[in-house]
Amino acid sequence: MPLDAVRLDAESLLGRRQEVNAAGTIPHCVDNLGRTGVIANFQRLVGDVPGEFRGFWFADSDLYKTLEAIGWEMARTGTDRWDGLLSEVADLLEQVQTPNGYLNTRVQGTPGEEPFKHLEYSHELYCAGHLIQAAVAIHRGGRDPRFLAIARRFADLIVRTFDPGTGPLLDGHPEVETALIELYRETGEESYLRSAELQIERRGHRVLPAGHFGSQYAQDHLPVRAATEAIGHSVRQLYLAAGVTDLHLETGDETLLHAMEQLWDSAFGTKMYITGGHGSRHRDEAYGDPFELPPDRAYAETCASIAALQWCWRMLLATGQARYAEEMERALHNAIAASTSHDGTAFFYSNPLQLRTGHDGSHEDSPSERLPWYDCACCPPNLARLLASLHGYTATSDGSGLQLHLLTAGSFEAGPLTAVVETDYPWRGDVLVTIAGHGDLAVRIPSWAEGATVAVTAAEVLAEPAPGEYLRVSCQDGATVRLTLPMTPRLVRADRRTDAVRGCVAIQRGPIVYCVEQADLPDGVVIEQLSLDPSAAIVEEVAPDGVVRLRLSAVVSALDQTLYQPYQAASPTGTALTVTAIPYYTWANRGPGAMRVWLPLA
Repeated sequence: MPLDAVRLDAESLLGRRQEVNAAGTIPHCVDNLGRTGVIANFQRLVGDVPGEFRGFWFADSDLYKTLEAIGWEMARTGTDRWDGLLSEVADLLEQVQTPNGYLNTRVQGTPGEEPFKHLEYSHELYCAGHLIQAAVAIHRGGRDPRFLAIARRFADLIVRTFDPGTGPLLDGHPEVETALIELYRETGEESYLRSAELQIERRGHRVLPAGHFGSQYAQDHLPVRAATEAIGHSVRQLYLAAGVTDLHLETGDETLLHAMEQLWDSAFGTKMYITGGHGSRHRDEAYGDPFELPPDRAYAETCASIAALQWCWRMLLATGQARYAEEMERALHNAIAASTSHDGTAFFYSNPLQLRTGHDGSHEDSPSERLPWYDCACCPPNLARLLASLHGYTATSDGSGLQLHLLTAGSFEAGPLTAVVETDYPWRGDVLVTIAGHGDLAVRIPSWAEGATVAVTAAEVLAEPAPGEYLRVSCQDGATVRLTLPMTPRLVRADRRTDAVRGCVAIQRGPIVYCVEQADLPDGVVIEQLSLDPSAAIVEEVAPDGVVRLRLSAVVSALDQTLYQPYQAASPTGTALTVTAIPYYTWANRGPGAMRVWLPLA
């Protein structure tokens, strides 16, 4: 849908996240680009500042992702706050870019380096992809056209350099594929689509050095149609999948979609955390084996959840199936939401589902609290660009009308039909849609919403509500559709093959995953002493900010004094205790401390 066709209610949960992003995260990213030397990497190439290149090979992408966020934010609100910055950066990029279109401060500023000589680790096309995506966002917002011209010069160089006659050249980190296809959509230049297709078809023939982590790390282990198990570096896997799905959307190649459906089943059916996190292994930031999902050692990089959402969006566009929207919602309300502090200026890089008592220290590999920035700062600007464009993921339209995929308050315009949605979801299950104009409306019913009901006026129900499907209604002017979803808290267990949490349950209410945090326990009780009474009622309480917390009945048992003891069949004894469970995404906002999502049963 056009960017100006959707407006999220500023008081809705998703709308508030956009406002926090605009007021907190984007300015915070801009400040840190200066503090960490990302801007200086460009300035030193034109003689404005002395010194050597600072940061990782891919430092340029931190700037480009922040620019993309600014582009979407300008399109969303019309703000002119960043006009001066855009003008200065465009001037700088024009000066640094070489006559043939190349632009990479690490390669250009390091003696002896040459373009595209170390693609297995140089991230040159990865950075180019983020430049392209920033340019598209800024262009769609109607701002400085020089960014699109800069991006097209680099894209034209990629087309020439990576043409079919150059041999099997490809970047070790997929990302440019989806960017080139988006540039094709923006400009109509078919060579960009063909260049993306070439990158995708070259994958999986082991042309990149295997390196320490093997060919799967760079997604070069199997051709994309044969690679039906999610494996290797999770962000690279998910970005590649998004690009492959984009290629299917533009070419109609059904073999690509079939492969992506199988790959999706692997990633989301056997390797995803209940929070929407992806990647269980710290060693190579990678997927593990099926059902290898340890909560305390979850890597679950923030960028992986963002990439998973972007892939699900493309699979939703390709198929119209509600399950893809449901996984977008899971990630948004849990793993992605947890990665950012309430004020938008501190972040998790990895997102564990359990933190043990006595954990000391915080860094991207083992967090105990969010940090304002990281040496590898890929996640904060990635969050900024996602949230600035978040409204664009909520709905779609076609010739018949409007489809609402993410339940949120706001207004949605789709040709002859405008829908105003009023709801306090995900805290309450009432969703009222009021229609101006006429046309068909589709509203997603979550798979957990057994017993959902619908009432309509001036409308005809075309497809009855079924969990995990879409309610479809033909609407006249003035029609109303009221959806009522059951929001009863529920206990969830993992597949029995998930050994790490066998004998445990998680608590969900609506799409929200809950956790117990040490900050809510009385003195003298640590989180490892708790086990949950599954037969007891769960009591809801509404905090002053509207967030629903849960009161659970637990048993507090004494900690063992030796590591190994004789097995006893009797149930452990302990003291009854009522404990508070909070939404997982809110943990660690009161300081560091133990936390767990999966609770053992009493």
